[in-house]
Amino acid sequence: MESKVNYTLVGIFVLLLLAGLITFVYWLGKYGYKQEHDYYFVYMTESVSGLSAEASVKYRGVDVGIVERMRLNPDNSEEVELLLKLRHGTQIKVDTKATLKSFGMTGLAFVELTGGHKDAPLLKGNGKIPVILSAPSTFARLDDSLTILAQKLARGLDKIDRLLSDQNLENVAEILSEMKALTTDIRLQLQGFQHLVDSSMVMEKGISQAFVKVESAALGVEKMARNLEHGYADPDREMLNLIRQNLESFHRLLSELDILVGDLQRTTRQIEISPGDLLFKQSQPQPGPGEEGYDAQ
Repeated sequence: MESKVNYTLVGIFVLLLLAGLITFVYWLGKYGYKQEHDYYFVYMTESVSGLSAEASVKYRGVDVGIVERMRLNPDNSEEVELLLKLRHGTQIKVDTKATLKSFGMTGLAFVELTGGHKDAPLLKGNGKIPVILSAPSTFARLDDSLTILAQKLARGLDKIDRLLSDQNLENVAEILSEMKALTTDIRLQLQGFQHLVDSSMVMEKGISQAFVKVESAALGVEKMARNLEHGYADPDREMLNLIRQNLESFHRLLSELDILVGDLQRTTRQIEISPGDLLFKQSQPQPGPGEEGYDAQ
């Protein structure tokens, strides 16, 4: 009977010792090292798919803690609240940012802390759990960029579709047809302008010839004067005829010069009044001296 009592006491003692050891380990795990860790909140607006509790938290690639808890923000359903448990003494600065990253192609995510300039002050919560600002992940930025690109492409395609509508195509075809007609008309006007230039050259040649004739007439008058000077004492009929012929020739030359000068004055006045007629006037230019159809009157 005595041995049975001893075994019972030993068993009770062992059970109590085991229960105390379990209680101590539980307390040590939950409260014993609390002062050796720091807690921070992170609020993310993007999906945290692939991230789970106990996921790693890295600071510039170095493990500094784990994700203690993750849930939707009770105050804002558009945000995910992450509670980070970091090793005590980890220098979290006010400019430190939290970003989601993944391990290669596995799809498992972790929290990467970046930034933290050496001269920036430490992040403090003033009696509350401090909040680390979040930054969009690479996939989130890529998704936003692709979304914006798709929207711009859609708007661009819509504008192209409206630009290439049947009505616009008809308008473009009409514009091209009018440009073709305008080009043809300009070519004709240039031909008329060339004709005017050619006429001016003919008129210039006529004036040059007229001046040659005037010079010839002047020489004739000079010759007549010399003849008169030498034969004034006994003028005969031949001298009188020569004088008469020279005077008639000189009179005709003066008449032609007067006509040419009048034509040049009229042409100059027309050009001064409407210079555009050189290119766009529809009427044909009047023929000049020496051209077919020229009317001396």
